[in-house]
Amino acid sequence: MDFLSGVATRIFYAIILLLAVLVLNFTLIHLAPGDVVDTIAQSMGGADAEVLAKIRAEYGLDQPFIYQLSTYIGRVLSFDLGFSFYYNMPVTELILQRIPATLLLVITAQLLAMFVGVILGVISARRPNGVLSNFVTFFALFGYSAPVFWTGILLLITFSLNIQWFPVAGMRDVTVEGGAWVHFVDVLRHLVLPVISLASIFLALYSRLARATMLETLGSDYVRTAKAKGLPDHQVVYKHALKNALSPVITLAGLQFSAVVSGAVLVETVFSWPGLGTLAFQSILARDTPTILGILFFSALVVIVGNLVTDFVLRMVDPRMRAR
Repeated sequence: MDFLSGVATRIFYAIILLLAVLVLNFTLIHLAPGDVVDTIAQSMGGADAEVLAKIRAEYGLDQPFIYQLSTYIGRVLSFDLGFSFYYNMPVTELILQRIPATLLLVITAQLLAMFVGVILGVISARRPNGVLSNFVTFFALFGYSAPVFWTGILLLITFSLNIQWFPVAGMRDVTVEGGAWVHFVDVLRHLVLPVISLASIFLALYSRLARATMLETLGSDYVRTAKAKGLPDHQVVYKHALKNALSPVITLAGLQFSAVVSGAVLVETVFSWPGLGTLAFQSILARDTPTILGILFFSALVVIVGNLVTDFVLRMVDPRMRAR
């Protein structure tokens, strides 16, 4: 019951936080300089005062701020994110078209960074003064200090333009013909460089944290007791020590999920990946307010759900967390 009540409490707080994000996003967009109606009129080639007034009435921009805010929240609660005047289609439909590409990029990069980072951290912790441990330290400093867009550009120049191992941009090659396996390999080839670019900075964080927590765990009493009982070294490390050392890594993964989503905007722009990041960039240039608000809402939803999932996974992995 304690576990279920804790889950219900966190879900309730997540809903309150999501509503607060909705209000904050709408308020900041409303306070931003410029007039959306002027942008719409410019896309039409210009308009007189009468047409501008009709546009304001059509989008509800002639109403008081509180009325606009309450109307927007009501629409969002009914899964209506508005209508994009730049793309001329519902924002919900527009975002749903881009979600798979962004989720594929973000989740793959996060899993790759955690998996490789934990492996490097564990191996370097077993030999803290070895060559591999020093390499992990150097790699972590380099990966963390390099901007993700700079890494992406270097990978693009090296492996797409010079060596030509991977495609330059996009998610699919429209000229590729064949069955499902052929298209799967095509998407995978397009995915490699964006995933490496996005995962590089977070892989450095996970490897350093995994190394530090494993060093601390390997020096604990229960590990020494397990070794004294004659258990094999790999069983002590991977069955006893690693399970407890994973808790900080999982916690960091949840905290860094928002950074992964924001980093995806830069990566998608560099590689022309057809996801929410590219959509956000284009919508900002076009001052497409409904689309921008929709992307901000979905990004907040992904981050909040990601933190909830991280909390639940942490409770399952670490028995000490289940009573909290």
